[in-house]
Amino acid sequence: MKEIKFRSWIKDKKEMLYEFTLKQPTVSHCKKNILMQYTGLKDKKGQEVYEGDIIQTSYMKIRGCAYRCVFSAEFGGYLFDPFVIGDKDAPLLGIEEFAQQWEEVKHGDVIGNIYENPKLLSN
Repeated sequence: MKEIKFRSWIKDKKEMLYEFTLKQPTVSHCKKNILMQYTGLKDKKGQEVYEGDIIQTSYMKIRGCAYRCVFSAEFGGYLFDPFVIGDKDAPLLGIEEFAQQWEEVKHGDVIGNIYENPKLLSN
């Protein structure tokens, strides 16, 4: 059974909150915080992978690239979006299919997330 967990990025404090009670989110809560769900996956060190995390494998590190964990309504689940570190819009060549990326993530490291480490995404 998949463990259902969330973390929350508190916008005004610029702080990630991992342990909290979520009753019923309100509009006010959604404006102040960003909820991210646990994917059920862990990296090679056992760190939990949440939506918004940035994961890097040894192969991607050599290329100066990483994966960003995103939710896709089209596919009905989490995908790992490859990007060039410092330039998320740079084109990538020879990147594996998403199915292979799920396996890659298990052998990679969570190196940050899009909120606490935004410099990884933009130049």
